[in-house]
Amino acid sequence: MSASDKSLKTTEEVVLQTLLLCQFGVGTVANIFLFIHNFSSTLTGSQQRPRQVILSHMAVANVLILFIITLPNNMMAFAPRNPQTDLKCKLEFFTRLVARSTNLCSTCVLSIHQFVTIVPVNRLKVILRASVPNLASYSCYSCWFFSVINNIYIPIKITGPEKAENINDSKSKLFCSNSGFSVGIVLLRFAHDVTFISIMVWTSVSMVLLLHRHRQRMQCILTPNQNPRGQAETRATHTILMLVVTFVGFYLLNFICIIFHTFFIDSHLFVRHCSDVLVAGFPTISPLLLIFRDPKDPRSVLFSC
Repeated sequence: MSASDKSLKTTEEVVLQTLLLCQFGVGTVANIFLFIHNFSSTLTGSQQRPRQVILSHMAVANVLILFIITLPNNMMAFAPRNPQTDLKCKLEFFTRLVARSTNLCSTCVLSIHQFVTIVPVNRLKVILRASVPNLASYSCYSCWFFSVINNIYIPIKITGPEKAENINDSKSKLFCSNSGFSVGIVLLRFAHDVTFISIMVWTSVSMVLLLHRHRQRMQCILTPNQNPRGQAETRATHTILMLVVTFVGFYLLNFICIIFHTFFIDSHLFVRHCSDVLVAGFPTISPLLLIFRDPKDPRSVLFSC
């Protein structure tokens, strides 16, 4: 490897790490505001609404993802490159996957909740609405429990970094080794992600169709100013749709990075940093969408905090 290649690689590293640091700062502050806004009702003695419960859990999962991606070993461009220990690798990888899985599950629950909110009134909706507060809470805690159980094998499969055989591999050998994963485990993880994403896409398409039909039916009956509640529900639905599109977009880009990482070993370090930036993208953007597209007023989120 020439000196110019090394210099270019270091510059790319610094740029990606700087972007990751910006994501960490903006995303952490936004998620803290989002959590306080949705959790503050419990401090006053009032019950959280289902949407607030879901968003509180999403904010916690987002902050965990940002912390575990940015702080421990990913600020190498600005800190000494010390190798990871075996225990540190296990804890970081386990926490990262649990938080990511919970984030995926919570986004899916939020999408389902919004779908149930806008469906036409029928017997099923009446039954669901009566139990939605408890269902939302149980669903969110189930997401955490399911994520822990689903990733319980991680500490066994993850080990510390392997020793570098030559100086050219010294950078890549600073990272944890996941050679214990089999094809079956990778396929199960992919099926897990595809299941939740399919549910989100299905509910999103259903919401788009429902909103389109509702707009056609109500166009000649009500003007937008005569139905403020409908406006709020429509705005909230659009926000959920934007969240789903954002999540799926970042997931697909990250999946492409994983493919490059698998087949192009030479770009190991660069692709890893790109993957970290993409993984941190949704936890950074989602709270900003939820704050600035609040059905009431974006300033109510900031001032309530």
